[in-house]
Amino acid sequence: MATEPGGRHRVAIASAASAILMLAVPLAVRDEYYLHVLIASLFFAYMASAWNIVCGYTGQLSLGHSALSGIGGYVSTLLLINAGVSPWVGMLIGAVCAMGVGVLVGWPCFRLRGPYFALTTIAFAEILRIWTENTEEIFGIELRGAQGLSVPLKGHAPALFQFDGKVPYYFIILAMLAAVMALAWWMERSRMGFYLKAIRADQDGAEALGVNSTRYLLSAMAVSSFLTALGGSFYAQYFRYINPERNMGLDFSIELALMGIVGGQGTVVGPILGAFLLTPAGEITRATLGGKFPGLHLVIYGLVLILAMLFLPKGLIQPLRRLFGRRSAASGATAQPTQA
Repeated sequence: MATEPGGRHRVAIASAASAILMLAVPLAVRDEYYLHVLIASLFFAYMASAWNIVCGYTGQLSLGHSALSGIGGYVSTLLLINAGVSPWVGMLIGAVCAMGVGVLVGWPCFRLRGPYFALTTIAFAEILRIWTENTEEIFGIELRGAQGLSVPLKGHAPALFQFDGKVPYYFIILAMLAAVMALAWWMERSRMGFYLKAIRADQDGAEALGVNSTRYLLSAMAVSSFLTALGGSFYAQYFRYINPERNMGLDFSIELALMGIVGGQGTVVGPILGAFLLTPAGEITRATLGGKFPGLHLVIYGLVLILAMLFLPKGLIQPLRRLFGRRSAASGATAQPTQA
């Protein structure tokens, strides 16, 4: 146990250095495009972390999180367009709506396991996407079907989540990511986290020991749905546009799952590593080769997933853990007194 303090100190130092670096990024990066890539990376890191709360810690594979993101984005945008409600408030309302939907869908779905659960979540997301694409209006509220919704421009209006430049959006999504990381760190060490890991390892065994698996799975789903919808609202306000194909499509759910799996499921840092690897690669590929080779970024995602499954089945977090473990062990060995 003598090696633990050294490991903790290294993690604390690395975390502090990363925080300082991320806060200083806007001072060094002046190019709008590269700042956009960073914002996109932070956004997907946040979304993959939200996905990881229910999927990484329970072992279930959800491919329907795009629908939850879409609910958040649509609710906040519709409230702004039709009632003038600030997106700061609308995103919370959308998150509560998505949480309710997530629990309602999760209650029957969690009775299924393995590929059946994944297929059911796909069906849920596709039903919602197709319905939204084919609905122009409901109860007098325009959804505009496949065209999607444009956020009305208000100029520089911080109260309405609109800013002149990209820097405020950078700090907002950075704060959101820090919050979800803190929540995941707390969950890992809480009773809920231990129960979720037990369910992931052996659900039948956990239930035999008295763990109410349905209760804890639904709790994780509620938290994940709430956070995912907040991210969906951020997406709509940042891009000032939302449509069913992009925001509710299967591609979006697969991207989140890939980032979690490639980085390392069931860990705090894993989804962030996956997002910061795949998002810049996808953005740069789309910008440089997207015109000649549409969908090339998806091919790259697939290749990265195959390589990760072959050589790093536990994700990119695996070699980092080995590195920190070796250094901690080495420092512990050198610190021990020698016998005369």
